[in-house]
Amino acid sequence: MRNTMKVARWEIRRNLKNKSFIIGMFLTPIIFLAFFFVPQLFSSDDEAATTTVYVNDGLGVYEQLEAAAANTDWQMEPTEITESEAEAALGEAEDTAYVFVTEESVETGKVTVYTNEDTDSAFMDEVQVLSAPLQMVQIEQLGLTPEEAGVVAQGIVFEDASVETEEGGLFAENMLERVIPGAFAAVVMLSIVFTGMAIFTSASQEKKDKIAEIILSSLTPSDLMQGKIIGYFILGIIQVVVFLVIALPVLIWQIDFPVLEYLLVPELLVLLFIAVLGYLLYAALFVGIGATMADVSTAGNFQGLVMMLPFSPFLFIGPVISDPNGFIAQLGSYIPFTSPGVLILRLSLLEEWPWLEIIIAIAILAVSVWVFMKLAGKVFKTGILMYGKNATPGEIWKWIRA
Repeated sequence: MRNTMKVARWEIRRNLKNKSFIIGMFLTPIIFLAFFFVPQLFSSDDEAATTTVYVNDGLGVYEQLEAAAANTDWQMEPTEITESEAEAALGEAEDTAYVFVTEESVETGKVTVYTNEDTDSAFMDEVQVLSAPLQMVQIEQLGLTPEEAGVVAQGIVFEDASVETEEGGLFAENMLERVIPGAFAAVVMLSIVFTGMAIFTSASQEKKDKIAEIILSSLTPSDLMQGKIIGYFILGIIQVVVFLVIALPVLIWQIDFPVLEYLLVPELLVLLFIAVLGYLLYAALFVGIGATMADVSTAGNFQGLVMMLPFSPFLFIGPVISDPNGFIAQLGSYIPFTSPGVLILRLSLLEEWPWLEIIIAIAILAVSVWVFMKLAGKVFKTGILMYGKNATPGEIWKWIRA
């Protein structure tokens, strides 16, 4: 273990002195923030969507209401729709509101307004422009007795009867509570996996420069392989920390919901454990296959195919999002190479976690990590000392069987 940690420290120091690694480490969160905020710079408030306002006029004051709203961006239309029908209609409408002006509105000073989550958030402030015509109706119908004058003095209150659709979308409050921990775990996994892909290059480069023979004169191939895996894992964690230090404060400042409250939940530990298992699985593949290559630039189809395995969970994105409990989603959870990404995505979407499926999937993943570590050790032991050509699948199979 002592030699393993020496290799890990050497890999960490070597990469932290590499200008390309340092630039990439700081550039990644900056690019992420740019993708997040740059589209907002090109959006124009002048191109705001027009709100369609349907008015059920039970007092005969529609023309006065329309005149009062002349300076707004609304498209006003009279309607005979009932309140129950309005609630149903808003489930399929966008940027729409229903205003119900009735005799009861004059008596109580309250007008019911139905909106949904797609309606402009500023609408309930803008709708107050309709209060003046309704106050005139109050004065005409009620007179100026002390009690009625008190009602008029209170003004007209527009009560928001917002309609929540069944599917709140990705940014709905209840959805964010699940998505934020999953997104963080995905960032951790992608960071350490992409950093770990450098193991592939590192092992191949040491073979090419004939450094491996010198290194292996003082430690075992197992120590070298494990040291590389641990070293690049720590480098990935360092990159995650830099990402959080730069990006998280900006997101907390700009986004109007409690990021840390949603992030620091017990479920995050399960998601991070899955992410770490995913890294160990891919790292075993990277270090083993890297040792079979004479030069990165001459990688064969087989080696290139292995390098594409971390992207295999993307094949399941569509089916998982459409049905997180479906057969395809469950299948992706049990395949070792797709399990980390599919599990993190599924658990970010599900309200109730299927713990039996999670335990089975994690068990399969953990066993797969152990098996591939053993296989990678056999391949690495022989491949790291083979020069001149890339190993063929047949040769790799012989090393595994030996």
